[in-house]
Amino acid sequence: MTPLDMWTYGVVGATFALYIGIAIWARAGSTGEFYVAGGGVHPVANGMATGADWMSAASFISMAGLIAFNGYGASVFLMGWTGGYVLLALLLAPYLRKFGKFTVPEFIGDRYYSQSARIVAVICLILASITYVIGQMKGIGVAFSRFLEVPYDTGLYIGMGIVAIYAVLGGMKGITYTQIAQYVVMIFAYTVPAVFISLNLTGNPLPQLGLGSEYVQNGIATGMSLLDKLDQVVTDLGFKEYTTQTMGNSLNMFAYTLSLMIGTAGLPHVIIRFFTVPKVRDARYSAGWALVFIALLYTTAPAVGAMARLNLMDTIQIGPIGSVEGNLLYDERPDWFKKWEETGLLQFEDKNGDGRIQYYNDADPEFAAEAESYGWAGNEMVKVDRDIMVLANPEIAGLPAWVIALVVAGGLAAALSTAAGLLLAISSAISHDLLKGVMMPKISEKNELMAGRVSMLVAIMVAGYLGLNPPGFAAGTVAIAFGLAASSLFPALMMGIFATRMNKAGAVAGMIAGITVTLLYVFQHKGIFFVPGTSFLMPELGMGKDWFFGISPNAFGAVGALVNFTVAIIVAKLTAPPPEHIQHLVEDVRIPRGAGEAGGH
Repeated sequence: MTPLDMWTYGVVGATFALYIGIAIWARAGSTGEFYVAGGGVHPVANGMATGADWMSAASFISMAGLIAFNGYGASVFLMGWTGGYVLLALLLAPYLRKFGKFTVPEFIGDRYYSQSARIVAVICLILASITYVIGQMKGIGVAFSRFLEVPYDTGLYIGMGIVAIYAVLGGMKGITYTQIAQYVVMIFAYTVPAVFISLNLTGNPLPQLGLGSEYVQNGIATGMSLLDKLDQVVTDLGFKEYTTQTMGNSLNMFAYTLSLMIGTAGLPHVIIRFFTVPKVRDARYSAGWALVFIALLYTTAPAVGAMARLNLMDTIQIGPIGSVEGNLLYDERPDWFKKWEETGLLQFEDKNGDGRIQYYNDADPEFAAEAESYGWAGNEMVKVDRDIMVLANPEIAGLPAWVIALVVAGGLAAALSTAAGLLLAISSAISHDLLKGVMMPKISEKNELMAGRVSMLVAIMVAGYLGLNPPGFAAGTVAIAFGLAASSLFPALMMGIFATRMNKAGAVAGMIAGITVTLLYVFQHKGIFFVPGTSFLMPELGMGKDWFFGISPNAFGAVGALVNFTVAIIVAKLTAPPPEHIQHLVEDVRIPRGAGEAGGH
């Protein structure tokens, strides 16, 4: 066993033992503890748990990989996800907490005085959450398959078992305190390697500042900034300039950002966290603390992405472009390269038989002609999965084994924390909203708690199956989940709080129209949606010529939301207004006085 293996098993094993220990200590004894942790979580603790719940495998593993390969264009994820959280904190969380219900479908059902609205909300919630949880399962499988050297399937089963123990046993109470521990693991795992790498490349210990600092090579200042150096490296190899790349046209960038933003505000597993604090004021404080905790990772991500791309290119392109010794010999490739090849997430093909690795943009006709004059026969890095960049970055940079092990534990913590929150949202929708709310309203609290745990187990098994056999339209991305939440739940929540005149007919029609349009668009374009070996769309490959106004399927949630709002408003104007007591309830929830009275808290 190598030192890296020892560190990895030790660190990951210790964190798993911590999570299970917390679950046993914080096991739920009532439905209130299972659904909302008893409503007594401190705002700072809840802010930390919210940060862990929010920062999924997509944030920890995938986002920096997207930034590494899409440059400035990937800023849509930073702006959309963080901006959406601000939107959630200001416009939704305090009012939903004041309403005092356990779940998002329960709020929609009561606000729109309709079991039909509640059922439609449950369906939308499950579709969005299941799509999202597939990405977490992939993150678990990727991390385990590389660092514990087990098959992807085995890693996924281990992750499912860990989630089952602390989520089923503890419910929201167990998940909350486990997520606090997971946040600590996650943020150290993300920032510590970033500090080391920033010091190596710029001499600046703060990655956020290192990104704009002077590039240092072999301890010698080069006189150019790190970003200028990265631009030079990638453009010399035919790739687009790192700092000017875009995700399609300006309209697509706007729609993408908006879809992620309002999708964030509509994601039920994040919203439910604000039901766990004692008062409305605590919900606001909790949101503020969560934003601080989230910002620690999100402000570091651009530096991690840029530095990972530079380290990768410098590892392969070791000399002047076009020279005989300019490219790394395949037989001399480093150990990290060999290990990732074993996972299938990194693949090389010696197209010209020279035994060296040529990594360049052969899709650029001008550079392809130049490359041919060097004797190159095409890009030989036939697969570089974006999801490996954060996990491989410390190895590429030659950091100590304990730092690499910490990153593994962080990636697993990110995937496990969000998976647990999503699975609880699905479980609550089934046991509390469908079973107690619609089918068996007189069920006892003990039986409802049991139903919640059984629902959680079923949800874990379904999520595991989809992690092993992902559907084509959602195999590589969680962006679709945000689109589904944006087009269905967000408009219903917004109009439920701020539109007194919105009635049940309008809300139901809007949700159905919004999610239907979005799903149809995604399925219609699934054949051109993904690039093999990547997690997200690569617009620079010239795909998507038949997109609606150039808007990609990832970004179409914004259009779905517009359809939802439009249909809901038209239908509401053509049908009877909501009962007077519902209109008064909406006004009471929105007015700051009497915090918590609507829900008896």
